Amino acid sequence: MEFFKIRKDIPFMRHALVFNVISLTTFVLAVIFLVTKGLNLGVDFTGGTLMEVNYAQYADLSKVRETLAKLGYHDVPVQNFGTSRDVLIRLPVSQDDAGSKLSETVGNALQEIDPSAQIRRVEFVGPQVGQELLENGGLALVFVSMGIVVYLWIRFEWKFGVAAIIANLHDVVIILGFFAVFQWDFSLSVLAAVLAVLGYSVNESVVVFDRVRENFHKMREVSVPKIIDNAITRTMSRTIITHGCTQLAVLSMLLFGGETLHYFALALTIGILFGIYSSVLVASPIVMWLGISRSDLVRAPIRKEGADLPNRL
Repeated sequence: MEFFKIRKDIPFMRHALVFNVISLTTFVLAVIFLVTKGLNLGVDFTGGTLMEVNYAQYADLSKVRETLAKLGYHDVPVQNFGTSRDVLIRLPVSQDDAGSKLSETVGNALQEIDPSAQIRRVEFVGPQVGQELLENGGLALVFVSMGIVVYLWIRFEWKFGVAAIIANLHDVVIILGFFAVFQWDFSLSVLAAVLAVLGYSVNESVVVFDRVRENFHKMREVSVPKIIDNAITRTMSRTIITHGCTQLAVLSMLLFGGETLHYFALALTIGILFGIYSSVLVASPIVMWLGISRSDLVRAPIRKEGADLPNRL
């Protein structure tokens, strides 16, 4: 199914160096922000109590911080969430108070200042559980990446596997970079979105790579850059339809899914946009630079001994 058909191939590979310089710059910036600012890990990983408080009118964050400081919680992350009337509070693990007692103490203190304050949600995670979740999440990313390389190596050729994993890790690091820059809450749902982006992005790479392999069989007198340009151009209609429909679903979660799905949908949105870019404009040039050739994908026919000899009477 195609909404449109491009008659002339777009010369993507002619500008491959420019695209990859942009990607490398974005990647380096994301790494710098990850190292300098770090991720704003949620209570799923660090342990502690997460409270969501709703006010009837505008919430004064400075008064909320002052109230928490009087209770002994200094420099506690307090931020608006969704609207100016919703406040998200992350309290560290307390040795003295249990999670339920702590939330009750904080809730009573906030209601003394503003009676309209209502606690909407309270979550508690122990520090040991949070550390285990963080380690297991990192292992999941490693194993998924290894599985992608092995899959593409078996299905196509090792050069495709290397290109795909570089492009996919490029997407992951950029997503993490966004969360580091804006200090968005990095929770288990966001980690699930990152893993989903890995699988989603590799699917786009497989579609392009499969068309490249097909072109090597059909276009025997054409250079490698033109073969890749044709493969990308011929899959553009499919890419727009697939990613457009997916983004509509993700956008509905982002706008109407509430606080539970907000950062999950945000990570998916960033991943989809950069996944298209990396699959087309990062992975494909890397395959070309690794020296992919017709001999890597098209095997010469095996000729049986004596097949060319004339039939003897």
